[in-house]
Amino acid sequence: MQKKILVAVLIAGFLGGVAGSLASAGSARASILGDIWNFLKGSSTETVQPSASVSTTTPPLYAPTVDYERAVVSAVKKASPSVVSIVISKDLPVIENCPYDPFENLPPEFRGFFIQGPQFSQPCEKGTKYQEVGGGSGFIISENGLILTNKHVVSDTSADYTVLTNSGKKYPAKVLARDPVQDLAVLKIDAEHLPVVQLGDSDALELGQTAIAIGNSLGEFRNTVSVGVISGLQRTITASGNTIGSETIQGVIQTDAAINPGNSGGPLLNLQGEVIGINTAIASGAQNIGFAIPVNQAKRDIRSVKATGDIKTPYLGVRYMAITSDMASSQKLAADHGALLRGSGNGPAVIPDSPAAKAGLKAEDIVLEVNGVGVDQDHSLIDLVGRYNVGDTITLKVQRGDKTLDLSVTLEARPKGE
Repeated sequence: MQKKILVAVLIAGFLGGVAGSLASAGSARASILGDIWNFLKGSSTETVQPSASVSTTTPPLYAPTVDYERAVVSAVKKASPSVVSIVISKDLPVIENCPYDPFENLPPEFRGFFIQGPQFSQPCEKGTKYQEVGGGSGFIISENGLILTNKHVVSDTSADYTVLTNSGKKYPAKVLARDPVQDLAVLKIDAEHLPVVQLGDSDALELGQTAIAIGNSLGEFRNTVSVGVISGLQRTITASGNTIGSETIQGVIQTDAAINPGNSGGPLLNLQGEVIGINTAIASGAQNIGFAIPVNQAKRDIRSVKATGDIKTPYLGVRYMAITSDMASSQKLAADHGALLRGSGNGPAVIPDSPAAKAGLKAEDIVLEVNGVGVDQDHSLIDLVGRYNVGDTITLKVQRGDKTLDLSVTLEARPKGE
């Protein structure tokens, strides 16, 4: 239509000039001009077709976003039925709450003149009161009621734990096992045919991929969803809290998906709705820096509980220091990476009668590799050993002075208290 109007304006301007030059030419020429004008009026009703090369549609701008949102919604719907809230309750001492009697020292015969009601006859509150003291999150890992969460969520052995499912059902829960090394624990509820999460592969994670956190935020808002990305891998952090003191956690996932108090123990998901991590900590004083234990580190615990009813962790039996380049240079060590077996005030470098002692490891040995994987800042000795099961035999490459040795070690279950 714009082309038709433009053509009409141009021809009308041209005809105005022609009419001025032909005004003196008489009626014959005026008749010709009238014929031209009538022709143009007739042609102006015709539709001018746009050129085939001109597009009349605008392509959608945010089509990928629609697919992305669908993927997030689908992942949440898939995992949410398996996410639970954990309520912590216990008996707490009640501070004595006795009514104040300003006339308690008066003789009985005078008290009646001053006391105008029963307010001073109420008994004092003493003893304990059963109440909620905290909350966390978890997720169902078996149809018969096994639930994975953080150890620090269920660290209080004197407390009671209640599980609230996404469907609104409430179950008393028993702490079946606490991992002695990792911040993981397994609960058991008396239920059957429960929805189970699907576990992913945390070793395949890439920086920048989408991460979805679900949990009982602030112990109040169940199944709260937040979305972010994988911000970092193989982080080492020192976590602290009222119930766990200070604890070093290695090899964790960093994410900017919002993780709030109460999210602890909940799942970190990928876009397929698979669990890739267990939300465990946040950086205080920071904006959206949270951490999750890779799910592959939890799979061993899950297998152990399902097979034995307890978490049995592999045990090497050494104390060590992670070697840095500065440390290697200043102490003139034979290697610039690895784990230097060295004792401390807590005990010897190689614990007597441990798998390490039986394999012939000695103080000041440097463990360079575990089954061909190098021990370095991204792969600690305890992390590499923790990938195996009790009873597995692993090969350690060891630097002893100017010699390199290959030693075979059969891992045993970690003794209680170690």
